[in-house]
Amino acid sequence: MIEELARRYLHAVDDALPGYVRGLYVVGSAALGAWQPGASDVDTVILTSRPPTDDDLARLASVHAAMPPSPHFDGVYLEPALARSWPTDRRAVPFVVDGALRTGTPCGELTPVLWLTLRRHGIPVRGPAVADLGVRVDPEQLRRYNLDNLREYWQPTMTAFAAELADMDPASVVDGGIVSWFVLGPARLHYTLACGDIISKAAAGSYLARLFPEHAQLARRAVGWRAGEAVQFTAADLVATGDSVNAVTEDAWCRFGG
Repeated sequence: MIEELARRYLHAVDDALPGYVRGLYVVGSAALGAWQPGASDVDTVILTSRPPTDDDLARLASVHAAMPPSPHFDGVYLEPALARSWPTDRRAVPFVVDGALRTGTPCGELTPVLWLTLRRHGIPVRGPAVADLGVRVDPEQLRRYNLDNLREYWQPTMTAFAAELADMDPASVVDGGIVSWFVLGPARLHYTLACGDIISKAAAGSYLARLFPEHAQLARRAVGWRAGEAVQFTAADLVATGDSVNAVTEDAWCRFGG
């Protein structure tokens, strides 16, 4: 499925913009060996031969609009100068999310985590071997990004959910996607801080269980839900999820925030 989707994209973009795409690298869950049909998107880094013109962007938008609706073929476009600097400032570059091309808006994917994933696990579909790209990851930028992301995104967002749960029956059923996202996401960041590498969401469940045994059952259920098991979560589980987010965040800052 992944190779077929990549070939379909390359055929379409080569037809619309001959010579424009000079490199295509699969990252994300597919590169980590954790891609799940029906649950995962195909994430990529796309290297181009020149900065895009307005006409280029219009043609790219048409290419992506014609791609299959599932799984989404997502990615970040890098012109030659950016493919030498590997920016982490979330600048406005063309990128694709949920299958739709976005332009003129900050690209949240431009982080040290993306470049670490590409350097360690990227799968070349077109272009030089990853080792020949000169991908750079600054260890201090990577550390700060993960620590700040835990405190500035994961904790506040989970706190907002907790506020909404104040008057909810603890037995009320909640969206399993929300629970699995918040159970497994922070654990992935903690692993990167501890080990300097990237793991899948499934592996993050095992890591969280080892790190905080009191959250092991919740972690196993979150992984099971992502794998398609008939797992149901309640508002009480979401409260426990908030506890796990706080535990992971505070432990990360205690160990790596000095």
